Amino acid sequence: MDGTVLVADDDRTIRTVLTQALTRAGCKVHATSSLVTLMRWVDEGKGDLVISDVIMPDGNGLEQLPKISEARPGLPVIVISAQNTIMTAIQAAEADAFDYLPKPFDLPDLMKRAARALEVKRRAPAPRAGTPSEDRGNDLPLVGRTPAMQALYRLVARVMNTALPVLITGESGTGKSLIARAIHDFSDRRGLPFIVVSAADLQGIEGPSTVLARAKGGSILFDEVGDLNEDAQARIVRMLDTLGENAPRIMSTSQSDLMGQMDKDAFREDLFYRLGGVTIAVPSLRERVDDIPLLAEHFLARAERDGLALRRLSPGALDLVRTYSWPGNVRQLENAVRRLVVTGSEEEISRSEVESVLGNQPAMEPLRGGTDGDKLMASVSKHLRRYFDLHGGVLPPPGLYNRILREVETPLIEIALDATGGNQAKCADLLGINRNTLRKKITDLDIRVTRRRKLM
Repeated sequence: MDGTVLVADDDRTIRTVLTQALTRAGCKVHATSSLVTLMRWVDEGKGDLVISDVIMPDGNGLEQLPKISEARPGLPVIVISAQNTIMTAIQAAEADAFDYLPKPFDLPDLMKRAARALEVKRRAPAPRAGTPSEDRGNDLPLVGRTPAMQALYRLVARVMNTALPVLITGESGTGKSLIARAIHDFSDRRGLPFIVVSAADLQGIEGPSTVLARAKGGSILFDEVGDLNEDAQARIVRMLDTLGENAPRIMSTSQSDLMGQMDKDAFREDLFYRLGGVTIAVPSLRERVDDIPLLAEHFLARAERDGLALRRLSPGALDLVRTYSWPGNVRQLENAVRRLVVTGSEEEISRSEVESVLGNQPAMEPLRGGTDGDKLMASVSKHLRRYFDLHGGVLPPPGLYNRILREVETPLIEIALDATGGNQAKCADLLGINRNTLRKKITDLDIRVTRRRKLM
């Protein structure tokens, strides 16, 4: 890696780590905690790459990007930020940042991105009209610092101003329609209509043409396209084949496996390829457990803004919220938090309140044995039968096998580690698995290991 890198961050540790890593890689580094100093270096012609934090003591790093582009067209900027919302990624993309990384970032990943930035000569950014309201963006429940959500943010930011059709997949309640709305609201089509189309809208000879007339070159969303019947699918295909200039942006969502439906001749192959220009897979809440506290805080704050009481989760309540499986995903979490705010009187939400609210909802609850004489297999069988029954005749979301294994493996390994005082060698021997296998499971299951002396 060769070049001069300008680093701006008010965290001394981050400046030191980046300076050392970039220097070892062969770069020259100028580091500062001040945006004023950074801009002086830029104006003086220093630097081949900028790595900048967003929130700085003397300003906002994102607001400096247009000034950097004006002063030094083609100078790449990598934005790093602890502001882990979709708005940060979108604002960075709109300001023409070369890349965006959330804190805490993976250093090898940042170094790869820095090397790529130094090699790529970027074009001067074209100005864009209109800036979406930050308040509106912060109101979207698209919050998360997990790698899965950050990757989703970056993909949304890249595709929002293209004309490619977008297929958004994921379980019910993950926020698929919200992502479609965000793509529209933060794109250069934001001033045009956003139309959600149902099968009824496509009926009749004039149905498809009426839909196109309503869209006026904006965005069309086919929500849960996998549920549309054969006639509606055929109408969409014919409608898409008539698109010409000033065509609307086409987006669709689906919680069903469209590839599987095609194999069963339940979904048209030609429609699938017309809709799937870019596929955005939205992770379930079970796949991003670390985002649950952020989302809960977001919904508690929203409830307060709506005039409800200010409440907060106790540590025990938060622990239970984190371990719940949330088959209804973000929508179910939001409704549960809202109910907790309305039904309680104390400022702190207790664990028992959460148990009461979640007790009657269809979810993977903690395993509970019946009597002392019950074998584990019988307890698991009862639990799983109740889980299926609570879905009211509808199959649970796909991926049940891995979810069940995760919920059994996690307490098993945690209890075994506790029994062995955190000694992974003893724990692996106790479980009868390879030590490397144990380490991988500890990482994959996000299990915290504490070494201590154990007298037993």
